[in-house]
Amino acid sequence: MFSDLFYQLLEENMFLTAAWETIYLTVISTVISYGFGVPLGLILCVTDRDGIYPIPWLNKILSVLVNIFRSIPFIILMVAMFPVARLVVGTSVGNKALIFSLVVGAAPYVARMVESSIKEVDRGIIEASQAMGTSNMGIILKVLIPEAKPSLIVGAVISTVTILSYTAMAGTVGAGGLGRIAIAYGHQRFSPDITWVCMILTVIIVQVIQELGMFIAHKTDKRIRNK
Repeated sequence: MFSDLFYQLLEENMFLTAAWETIYLTVISTVISYGFGVPLGLILCVTDRDGIYPIPWLNKILSVLVNIFRSIPFIILMVAMFPVARLVVGTSVGNKALIFSLVVGAAPYVARMVESSIKEVDRGIIEASQAMGTSNMGIILKVLIPEAKPSLIVGAVISTVTILSYTAMAGTVGAGGLGRIAIAYGHQRFSPDITWVCMILTVIIVQVIQELGMFIAHKTDKRIRNK
């Protein structure tokens, strides 16, 4: 059922190492992407014409930039970022370059997820806060983010899974993780069993992320707690 190459990789703990490398790349890239994406998403929401501090020209510029980067397939964006990655992190190959490309590709996606979550907040709550004299920053920190927390967590789960799928594509350019094992040992050496094992491990990781994220979102949703 399994090839000799599969057992060789198993003895060398290659699958376990690649799985942990995939998790590491996904977590680091997600954290950094959210470091850029959350402020950008908040700015997009706040400066919208229906936001608490409308700045149409700024909103338009940022929206266009986000749409441009979101419309580029990641595999193309990753190749296009090679020269930039070399300038920023000192190399255009390997995990450092991959993390840089992941952040560039994922941050605009995260920004849209955050913007969508924030816009779900009841307009009446925002207007009540404004009527009580709450500052714009106070509304952002004490109203928008807390009220949108469950939706933000669900968005984080979706974004994390998306970034994980990006790491698999990165195997085509020599970066680590399950994607590299599937391509270098499964596809290129005609061992479909290795490809299937990598796929199953990826599915398991996704399911763990999904279940954990949904559990946290459920626990933080005060609408459910108050029932």
